Amino acid sequence: MADVFLILVIVIAFVILTIVGLYLVVKYQHPDDKNDAYVPKLVVLFGFVLSGATVLLLPLDVANNEGYAGCDGFDTSFCGGLNMALFWEIFYWLITAWIFFLIPFSMFYYEADDGMLMAGTSVGAKPNSRICEAVKYEMFVVVIFGLIFSMTYLFMNSTDIPVREVMGPSFSSGASYSITARDTEGFSSSQLAVMGSADSAVLGLNRVNPTLGSIELSVNASTFYAGLMAWLGWFLFALFGAIGLAALPLDLILAFVHRPHHMDAVEFAEAQMSLRDRVNELVSVGELIKLEREERAQQNGGKGGGFFNKEARKQAAEEKKTLLQFKQAVYLLEEDAEDFANCSENYKNYNPLIPIGCLIGGILAFIISIFWVLHIILYMLPAEPVTPFLNSFFQWFKWFPLFGVLCVAIFSFYLLMAALKGCFKFGLRFLFFQVHPMKLNKTYMSSFLFNIGLCLLCALPVVQFCASAFQDYARYTTINQVFNVQLYYLKFFGWWWRQKIFEYVLLAIVLLTCLYLGCRPRDSSASNSINLRDRLKQRM
Repeated sequence: MADVFLILVIVIAFVILTIVGLYLVVKYQHPDDKNDAYVPKLVVLFGFVLSGATVLLLPLDVANNEGYAGCDGFDTSFCGGLNMALFWEIFYWLITAWIFFLIPFSMFYYEADDGMLMAGTSVGAKPNSRICEAVKYEMFVVVIFGLIFSMTYLFMNSTDIPVREVMGPSFSSGASYSITARDTEGFSSSQLAVMGSADSAVLGLNRVNPTLGSIELSVNASTFYAGLMAWLGWFLFALFGAIGLAALPLDLILAFVHRPHHMDAVEFAEAQMSLRDRVNELVSVGELIKLEREERAQQNGGKGGGFFNKEARKQAAEEKKTLLQFKQAVYLLEEDAEDFANCSENYKNYNPLIPIGCLIGGILAFIISIFWVLHIILYMLPAEPVTPFLNSFFQWFKWFPLFGVLCVAIFSFYLLMAALKGCFKFGLRFLFFQVHPMKLNKTYMSSFLFNIGLCLLCALPVVQFCASAFQDYARYTTINQVFNVQLYYLKFFGWWWRQKIFEYVLLAIVLLTCLYLGCRPRDSSASNSINLRDRLKQRM
């Protein structure tokens, strides 16, 4: 029978995640999306619930203890009674559906626009509907990833689990016991006699094969796709999660250090003049980018230069880099303009508790990041762990197990937040892709969808990472049997986890990020507006 307390916890967790998701969508959405984009909003809302619930399933699995042998019937006092295997399989497929179906479709649907832009400029052309345009692109995504998923499952779905054979004596050589039947009660473990010398003698007759064997099994489709999604997500989590572990505490502490302060007349005039100059420069840069695009479109007759045109590819890459630098400069200008407003006209209305909250959050984040780095070094990377470290900390809460489960939830969810922070920090510093910051009343649905997609891609790697990191504490979980047994020895993918490739990469990037941020702690434009403007003038 399922534990009523665990069922209540599940309901409360889903309600809280739904309320937080609604708050984020309502408070952060751009005014242009206020009465529009309902389909993407629903995808974002339930995607947020799904990503958060996936990470929180691990502490629920810990509390459920379904992997304990006594849960089969003879000692169920420590068992929650929930079918966690079914829970995990449902979430595996939901994550796949969101990442490869709903989020791409919503992105195409949101970016599509009825009218002449989609119909082209030809006379008599009929505009496509937003749904048709989204379905057309979504079919391409489904075909590509459907082929990848089916082919990998067809050739890589076997797992080679090591086993050791133990030959025991016959039952006739063991001790005999008599159990008195009870009319009012069923069988219980209290009816079993305490093991004695006769039992020890029988155990001593066991013969252990010194050679380690193996058994090859085929994993089911849901488990395999969980492993595949975890493997794909690890490439993002190892990079962004590592950067976030170093950047998240630093940025929170810097938010306190550089909190708004009252400016005198001279400081006010200098800051205002600096912002005005930057605005004028960026307006000029924007006009030059627009003129360059129009000129290139006229030269190409409204068509691209083609993939095999080396010069056209080079120009497109340069144009993309310039546009990313322009967007970076605009974002940093908006941040500085907001800080300027908080130091001047909004100074009296600014909440002084915000920087204090950032300082407290930064200190806590620093402690959690340090604990994670130490746990990787002391427990996860050595062949024989130096110390259980966090496992011992969680197990210390045996006097009130709920605290240990809550600590697992905090440490797990922190990794997901670090991955989001790392993605934003990496995009802002190195300009490999467009950043999608979350800002109050200024966030478009495309940014929401991007961030939710990243959360879902990193959710399963976070779960696998935590299941491996807390293997002592979470040894009776269902997910431990999946990630640390079946998928750990999976063909091709298992090699990456057995060799701990991702853990080494994550630790190395954390250390490199700490060195880099120690030299350049604050975000700055990769190219100032004047240099950007001069480069554009030279190209025209």
